[in-house]
Amino acid sequence: MNGKMEYGLQLYSVRDITEKNLEGALSKVAEIGYSFVEFAGFFGNTAEEVAAMMAKYGLKTSGTHSNWRDLVTDFEGTVAYHKAIGNKNFIVPGTDLWTRETIDEFIKYANELQPRLAAEGITFGFHNHYKEFKVTEEGYIPYLELVEKTNIKLELDIYWAYVAGEDPVELMEKYKERLHFIHIKDGDADGNGTPLGMGTAPVAAAYKKAVELGVPMVVESETLKPSGLEEAKICFDHLKVLEKELL
Repeated sequence: MNGKMEYGLQLYSVRDITEKNLEGALSKVAEIGYSFVEFAGFFGNTAEEVAAMMAKYGLKTSGTHSNWRDLVTDFEGTVAYHKAIGNKNFIVPGTDLWTRETIDEFIKYANELQPRLAAEGITFGFHNHYKEFKVTEEGYIPYLELVEKTNIKLELDIYWAYVAGEDPVELMEKYKERLHFIHIKDGDADGNGTPLGMGTAPVAAAYKKAVELGVPMVVESETLKPSGLEEAKICFDHLKVLEKELL
């Protein structure tokens, strides 16, 4: 990565204000210093309204966390919306992968939807929590199934991988050809999230690896303590500290 480091924010981090005032949230996120955002819903705003907000505050869309079934029920309309807001990464934030029936259904649709999205210039991705790394009652590991049976791109949530007992940096290296983003997040090993720098997840090591691989970093911090925006600023400030220390 050359030049100015840029960081993104998953807007779920500021869900205490986005639902009622998406534009207000975007203005404050830009003010903190974030360069791009990852959407978690549009709260009734039209694509044109969202695009205008983004342009007004100089923000870019890195991706969205969206329901893949929207693509099944209305592919054309969903794609048109995402194109209008400048989104090139449709990311599934999680889905039911816990039975053979449900994971096979998702794999089937992923393999159908991915090339159709690619033809529209949109990447189809998947964001993990911790459970995808655990063996199910039927004896398979969902994350491995997705990696082996689809070409879906990966947004590795380093914190949830850590909670699952995985080494996020090793996973970043292992899947580097498919790694599109990381969620850079902190917390303890028991699943209690914290702002960046206040937990035990290997944030600094993941930061360094992301820079090495040229993978964009998206902050997600979920505690809303004392508020989403204050937490987002703590996280941004910590990234700037890491930037000075590690680069």
